[in-house]
Amino acid sequence: MEVDVDQQTPILWVLRDHLNLYGTKYGCGVAACGSCVVHVDGVATRSCVLPVSVVTDMEITTIEGLSKNGDHPLQKAWLDHDVPQCGFCQTGQIMTAAALLKDNPNPSEDDIDLAMDGNICRCGTYTRIKAAIKTASKNG
Repeated sequence: MEVDVDQQTPILWVLRDHLNLYGTKYGCGVAACGSCVVHVDGVATRSCVLPVSVVTDMEITTIEGLSKNGDHPLQKAWLDHDVPQCGFCQTGQIMTAAALLKDNPNPSEDDIDLAMDGNICRCGTYTRIKAAIKTASKNG
């Protein structure tokens, strides 16, 4: 897909402003919170600081592309564990967790902590996030 934007435009704004994909959220703008995580060629990437020029010919997957019907094992586990409160950070959390499970289908608690480090949840649902990731790893 091609878009006509300045080459330094962060992917986040191309997704939201030009492709009308609103699932990826703007949080901090400096890649510190994780709300803007998407997959770039399968790697969890913070889209708020990555210019569109860097991703030419790369595959970008947003939360909208994770599953067609919201039935990805992580999305199901998120609901089963009542993870979201305000929900703002959840797409970034899920996308980060999806990249983890793709690379490590049976992560330890330490693996989960390491992968999720830096994804901030203002509501503090970290315990439920970790439980949902463990559930998804068993059901994926």
